[in-house]
Amino acid sequence: MDPSAIRVYWQPGCTSCLRVKELLAGAGVPFVSINVRTYPGAAAELAALGVRAVPVVARGDACVLGQDLDEVARFVGIEARRARLEPAVLVARLVALLDTVAHHAGQLPPESLAVRLPGRERTHLDLPYHVAQVAVGLLDAALGRTLTFEHFERRPPPGIATAGEVAAFVRSASQAVAHWWAANHDRLPATVDTYYGTRPLHEVLERTTWHVAQHARQLERLLQMRGVDPHPPLPAALLDGLPLPRVVGDPVVPLG
Repeated sequence: MDPSAIRVYWQPGCTSCLRVKELLAGAGVPFVSINVRTYPGAAAELAALGVRAVPVVARGDACVLGQDLDEVARFVGIEARRARLEPAVLVARLVALLDTVAHHAGQLPPESLAVRLPGRERTHLDLPYHVAQVAVGLLDAALGRTLTFEHFERRPPPGIATAGEVAAFVRSASQAVAHWWAANHDRLPATVDTYYGTRPLHEVLERTTWHVAQHARQLERLLQMRGVDPHPPLPAALLDGLPLPRVVGDPVVPLG
């Protein structure tokens, strides 16, 4: 492999991975696409770079984690200037998105709960649970703890095994976000600790919101594929102004 080539390490179902690949492709930046789930040397190469979470954008021995699109843009030498929605707007969107996910999670057919998503071990039941954990990770960081990669890898415990149970858990995450904002909006920390470094809270809040939004789109699509009419439908207005991927699922490993 050309040592000067840009490499993108990614995995199916990863919202940030999809957005990174779209950013580079849209800017005309060529890159080598490496699916860490199928490429045998991926784990060793990531270990040599000193990272274990994807997405990772690398050139030679240098790399940057792909959670911050602005950092990716600087790393590859392109401009990606954009305006972020204000924190209050992001929180309102996040709460509304979580509420929509809770409604849709409750509509998952029982026979679909154990079905795996393409290219992943994550199941249909796991998807809304993961959405709630994305919000939990934000809250943990905002309250002085750390947003860890393990937040995103958690699976439902035995007490969350039905559509109704996972819907209730997502709804509790929505309520927790709303309570946190009501109690703390006038004394927010400037930065928070994450598995990819100390980051501005505004940045992590935006990433949390569009991460949840992308999975909300995916859950709605999964219901439609199962012949279920999602109710209420995901409001398009909740997506406006978020740096979402253009597509709902990864074109390389589509939802179906």
